Amino acid sequence: MAEAGPGQSRPQSVLFMCGQNVIRSVMAEVLAKHYFGRSLYVASAGVKPGENDPFVAASLDEIGLSAGKHRPHTLDDLEDLNFDLIVTLAPEAHHAALDLTARYPVEVEYWPMMDPTLALGGSREQVMDAYRSLRDTLDDRIRDRFRFAGKARV
Repeated sequence: MAEAGPGQSRPQSVLFMCGQNVIRSVMAEVLAKHYFGRSLYVASAGVKPGENDPFVAASLDEIGLSAGKHRPHTLDDLEDLNFDLIVTLAPEAHHAALDLTARYPVEVEYWPMMDPTLALGGSREQVMDAYRSLRDTLDDRIRDRFRFAGKARV
């Protein structure tokens, strides 16, 4: 693996995991693929099935990105789990990933991220602000962890 940062190596493959693979892990996958293209194999999955979230599409669209035809995946949907790194973005995903380390030699990092659905009782702008905040936090963390040296934000 190539160097990524002080004390960290850059993996060749990463799996982003959250609860349902509809918000946090989807955003992380889209951002990582945008920055690293084919130089880093990126996938995402959830602990349990979920439905696509329209606010994810709206927040990505604001910065010129798209989740395309993303369909939420669970770990069972993945063809293999041979990843160098699993980044967990929610507590339930972290517990599931730690269980996998008993069967697979994989590094796990926990990046606790807020759940923007907690803002769903607010106005549309308040909800969008929560999704934007998550998107921007993930953007910064991905660029820092995997040492993206290009343009700061899309």
